[in-house]
Amino acid sequence: MSTESSAHILLVEDDPFLAGMYVTKLELEGYQVSLATDGKAGLETAQREKPDCILLDILLPKMDGFEVLESLKADQATTDIPVVLMTNLGSKQDVVRGLSMGATDYLIKAHFMPSEVMTKIQNILAASPHGRHR
Repeated sequence: MSTESSAHILLVEDDPFLAGMYVTKLELEGYQVSLATDGKAGLETAQREKPDCILLDILLPKMDGFEVLESLKADQATTDIPVVLMTNLGSKQDVVRGLSMGATDYLIKAHFMPSEVMTKIQNILAASPHGRHR
């Protein structure tokens, strides 16, 4: 669809309905999508595939999103990948924690329509040197 249509997005989401909806929406927008359904698999996929952007839930099995984010930002190979936390945790403390740990953005799932999430991804990729290299 847009200039970033060949970008690779990693979605780390354990809810089958939300995962299916976002994978479909991202693919319809022209993105290449990888899906991981737990934090450990998400981290391994990010390290192996080096996506252009990561959409990361926080409440995940095996390893929570904060732990995944911390590991991504500590690894030189993945530290520059933009990470958008997408969660239902909406407390100010959680938002501040996620952003201070290096998340590019923090979206509360219930507050955003999928089309708004797509716009945010497009803007992040357009501004990210990591997203432009492909």
